[in-house]
Amino acid sequence: MKKVLGLGNALTDILMLVTDEDIKALGISKGSMNHISLEQSADLQHNFSSTRKSMTAGGSAANTINAIASLGGQASFVGKLGHDEIGDFFRQDMLRNGVNPIFLHSVLPSGYCTVLITPDGERTFCTYLGASGSITEEDIVPGIFSGYDIFHIEGYMVQSHTVIEKAVRLAKEQGLQVSLDMSSFNIINENKEFLDNIIRNYVNIIFANEDEALAYTNLAPEAALDAMAERCDIAIVKVGKRGSLVKRGHEKYLIPAICTNCVDSTGAGDYYAAGFLYGLAQGCDLKSCADMGTLTAGRVCEVLGAKLTEETWTEVKGLCSLILATER
Repeated sequence: MKKVLGLGNALTDILMLVTDEDIKALGISKGSMNHISLEQSADLQHNFSSTRKSMTAGGSAANTINAIASLGGQASFVGKLGHDEIGDFFRQDMLRNGVNPIFLHSVLPSGYCTVLITPDGERTFCTYLGASGSITEEDIVPGIFSGYDIFHIEGYMVQSHTVIEKAVRLAKEQGLQVSLDMSSFNIINENKEFLDNIIRNYVNIIFANEDEALAYTNLAPEAALDAMAERCDIAIVKVGKRGSLVKRGHEKYLIPAICTNCVDSTGAGDYYAAGFLYGLAQGCDLKSCADMGTLTAGRVCEVLGAKLTEETWTEVKGLCSLILATER
């Protein structure tokens, strides 16, 4: 089995159910990711003080790595934490999931993300990066990549140009496949030239939803898939309830979504990447990888937050084993 290494923002998610009117009142775009200061984050918590909240370890790449480990894969995560209660919560969660964490430390408070979830399951992120956003170029050393086969990064880190460029360069020099989850359409719009250069020169696998694919290529999903597949080895465009489009060379599939009672789409894209990369690490073919991604994404949409129960993981692992057995 191949080993997967993730690099991303070590964030704890604070989940809140809100209305569309609440999002409009904040003056932000529904479904967007917004970086805010510690003071703004405190104000946001105060404004929704009467709203029911729940807390869970999150961050895009961290969600993916946690899910790969929960599936039985070998996975590690590189992130930065503060010396505080939120950092301890995040660390213990990763250890419980079987992840081999590689934590760097900062004098800043640990980062956290307020996730505003509307009745349709759409989520809008208001993120205080704190320690998680203080990873520097000097923190990325060649030894981090030793012994791994796949390197997965989240698009939310693309704004740290020198960090990402060094990381993907070192990964490629050591023979790792590089996987990128585009993560957010507004970040793509702000970093399109840099992102395109990274993809063309270093990235093997791209994950995008249809909004992100549109922001990157200015094309509708299927045409965007074709354009992206010309720039890397494997391209995936997730199209919501319709499923996902997957392409490698001349091989292309439309994988139907699994019908679920969608409570919250938080982590759905991260879990899709987890199932897909888990399949890839097992040596599965393209369709089987996409089937596993679809399975894990569908299950996480049925719960609030990006965490599944042990019972659900047992079911998902059993279904993945059937996919593997059918292929072999």
